[in-house]
Amino acid sequence: MAKVELKKPVVDEISEVVKDAQGVVLVDYRGLTVEQDTILRKQLREAGITYKVYKNTMMNFAFKGTDFEVLAPHLEGPSAIAVSKEDATAPARVIVKFAKEAPNLELKAGVIEGVLYDAKGIAEVAKIPSREELLSKLLGSLQSPLSNFARVLNQIAEKGGEAAPAKEEAPVEEAKAEEAAPAEEAAPAEE
Repeated sequence: MAKVELKKPVVDEISEVVKDAQGVVLVDYRGLTVEQDTILRKQLREAGITYKVYKNTMMNFAFKGTDFEVLAPHLEGPSAIAVSKEDATAPARVIVKFAKEAPNLELKAGVIEGVLYDAKGIAEVAKIPSREELLSKLLGSLQSPLSNFARVLNQIAEKGGEAAPAKEEAPVEEAKAEEAAPAEEAAPAEE
């Protein structure tokens, strides 16, 4: 078999992995211990992220003609790829969090929803909460006013539906009379 025939299945595999991907992050994994690499892979797998090590030339061929072609300049040295098809920021979040514990793990670059980010950009993207967290915060903010409204209605019902006492109208009429009185005093007196 020719070398090209041996490489094609690998390129096809990478193409399939990045097809419809929301987020892709490239990392340099040099210096990770086997234990650290195992922990990282487990965390990524639990987050629904595909993590593989491929040759740079294979990734370069697979990225051609896709949104991920912009990663080609970052394919130097040992490279691993983390891909998420559902949560665009998940690879960045998991890898940045893990890199705090394992400083040898180096971010290279990434493409999140079609936008290229360098290592600093990926670190910033990692601060974005997951979709589920954002939805739960939205739901909580929507529920809060409704809960308060329900609590007020409940308190009114407990008091027997009594409305607040109406303001007396007499003080308002007296205030109007007081405002009119100084105007009369200001008129010049006739002698």
